[in-house]
Amino acid sequence: MSNITQPYIGRFAPSPTGPLHFGSLIAAVGSYLQARHHNGQWYVRIEDLDPHREVPGSADSILHTLEKYGLLWDGAVLYQSQRGQHYQIALNTLLKNQQAYPCICSRKTIQQIARQGREGLIYPGTCRHNTNQPDKQYSIRIRCHNQTIAFNDALQGTINQRLETEVGDYVIYRSDGFWAYQLAVTIDDTAQKISEVVRGSDLLHSTLRQIHLQQQLGYPTPNYIHLPIAINHQYKKLSKQTRAPALPLDNPLPVLIKALQFLNQSPPQILQEATLDEFWQWAIQHWQLDKIPKQHAIITNE
Repeated sequence: MSNITQPYIGRFAPSPTGPLHFGSLIAAVGSYLQARHHNGQWYVRIEDLDPHREVPGSADSILHTLEKYGLLWDGAVLYQSQRGQHYQIALNTLLKNQQAYPCICSRKTIQQIARQGREGLIYPGTCRHNTNQPDKQYSIRIRCHNQTIAFNDALQGTINQRLETEVGDYVIYRSDGFWAYQLAVTIDDTAQKISEVVRGSDLLHSTLRQIHLQQQLGYPTPNYIHLPIAINHQYKKLSKQTRAPALPLDNPLPVLIKALQFLNQSPPQILQEATLDEFWQWAIQHWQLDKIPKQHAIITNE
């Protein structure tokens, strides 16, 4: 059950691996409308944790596109690359309490010893008894338990998992010296007092690891809504890897209307002639979460 109720605070948290495309627009529009419909705040967070995957200039491009589309955020943009000291404090706490441990297993070793699960290889806890800092390169993993972790997603229903047997102890600090997504997003959602996370269904089961971390750190748990993701006719998620085209900047209105149609919000024909302000006024007033298809993915021609 969520410990966060009011005020409503939502967020959009893209990674700067390329320009925004239609798939990422769905998450932006859905989270924005859910926040504004509840007279809430909407933050933007740039999840720039992995410089190897970043495309130079992408962060600025993303923010420029959001502005062009009328997706105006509250407060300052948060950059995860500037948040290392906060992640370190949480990591030190987990290590001190023996909730986490160093792991020297290489990717090759894990491939040899781990069994395959639904979401990848399940780490078997080989280094669980490590308490001292190794003299070789290492990651840090958090200890999982086998009690069921569950949450009720407003669209996808009840989601549950036993992390120890279905995922294994997962990485919260990478062996290459970068922070893992699960730790960073958990800390930042708490720091920004996010009351409801609205994002794509591709992160649905990742949420269970974040709830586990929230429990280990004594953090409150927000509400969650996982929207259907946009996929192509090959059933692959729209992404940079599938060559999803960047959003056009010269005429955002038709694309925004398609985003509303994707989310089954039934925009009227008159919106085709609306200004950007008029579009958002209508969309915020008429936003209906219960009209969104309760499915994980929807095929699109975008």
